[in-house]
Amino acid sequence: MVAMSNNYWDEDEDDLDTDVSETQMDGSDLVKKLRKAKRNDEKRIKELTEQLEGLTKSQRERTVKEVLDKKGVNPKAQRLILKDLDEVTEESVNNWLEDNGDLFGLTVNQEAPAVSDMDRAALRQQDSIAQGATTPDRAENLEQRLNSADSAEEILSILRSQ
Repeated sequence: MVAMSNNYWDEDEDDLDTDVSETQMDGSDLVKKLRKAKRNDEKRIKELTEQLEGLTKSQRERTVKEVLDKKGVNPKAQRLILKDLDEVTEESVNNWLEDNGDLFGLTVNQEAPAVSDMDRAALRQQDSIAQGATTPDRAENLEQRLNSADSAEEILSILRSQ
């Protein structure tokens, strides 16, 4: 009967004639590798920071451009707005335009729009019709007054006032 070996290492490992002291790193090699890894990390951080700044800048520009397009303001105003505002949101751009819109010929209407004479006449006519109209409250009040009337003269007086 043949005895089998219970060794679990590769035969290739037997061919390695390296000294254990050669495979161990001395302190200076380890420091060199750590410094190299640190430089690589710093380089990657710088790349990611530049990428983030670029994306942030394009988002700020896009937000300002959209608000200017909605308001119909000259797109050249974008440069001034971006210089003035630290935080760019739709609300902050609108506030900036309210404060500085006169530089670009933009006026913000804070007053009620002007009403033409024809519109005023129509509104007066509607008011006069609505004032004389019988509302549910007036109808109830009229009914109560008629029911509580004691004479025909009082009823005629109530009807005339309506």
